[in-house]
Amino acid sequence: MSAGDWKDLYAAASAGDLARVRYHISAGVDPNYQHPEVLCTPLVASLVQGHDAVARYLLEHGADPHLLSEFDGLTPLQAALRHGRGELAALLRSRGARDVPPPRRVAAWRRWLPL
Repeated sequence: MSAGDWKDLYAAASAGDLARVRYHISAGVDPNYQHPEVLCTPLVASLVQGHDAVARYLLEHGADPHLLSEFDGLTPLQAALRHGRGELAALLRSRGARDVPPPRRVAAWRRWLPL
């Protein structure tokens, strides 16, 4: 797997290109890899952009419903709720997703915030 593979998976998820997402997942690209330049997962990107089929596919193929976007701290559930994806929010909740980031993640960001 090359660096372009996970970058293209992220781009495909953001664009709603389910065929390309399927290709990369079947080729072994990790659906939980955070894009290092954007600091976001394919799942959160697909939820923010409103690509329900892509989000569902990612969840069915190993996307972690608890893994938040490092850029803005959004959990997948928060992204679904914020962008009106009610059915996906219910699916995420059925998989144990929470809309509050885990405490250790919040603590990690404190080093970047002014006192």
